[in-house]
Amino acid sequence: MRRVAVLAAALLALTACTSDARNPDEPPRTESTLTACPDQPDRPAAGGELLPDLDLDCPGGGSLDLGRAPGVPTVVNLWGSWCIPCRKELPILQDFAQGAGDAVRVVGVISQDGLPQAESFAHDAEVFFPNAFDGEGDLMIELGLNALPITYFLDAAGGVAHVQRKPFTSVDELRALTAQHLGVQL
Repeated sequence: MRRVAVLAAALLALTACTSDARNPDEPPRTESTLTACPDQPDRPAAGGELLPDLDLDCPGGGSLDLGRAPGVPTVVNLWGSWCIPCRKELPILQDFAQGAGDAVRVVGVISQDGLPQAESFAHDAEVFFPNAFDGEGDLMIELGLNALPITYFLDAAGGVAHVQRKPFTSVDELRALTAQHLGVQL
């Protein structure tokens, strides 16, 4: 009986020592509810006007490298959960993204926000398009922006085809701008 108790204690001690032990000062890690960012071609963005060459992590997985070509026409929307017009606009962008399929990609950039707040809002608003995280607002700073939302229409090579400096009010408005500036009829 004593051998069984010693063996059980030894097994318990061994299982308590795992490589998954985390630093108690670090916050617990949780899975993101946000969608992963898509892969991008391995070629630099090209065009007359380009977004700043920033590489942003995507909480759902992957990254958004603004210095690389997206490979397909792309709508990049900067938003924050604290931004009232953004909160109204994101469901419109989600409806547009769902209808666009593979013809046009929609990617959000969570700007000057906390990740838990942004994830909670995106979940509640049923936003499923990919989002990158820019909590400190580095992209806004590089672009000289002080207000959200703002949306960039990028051609497949990564060139800025249009900048929308006000929120969208309908999916039809977004489709019309996509047709006009990206040449994609949806």
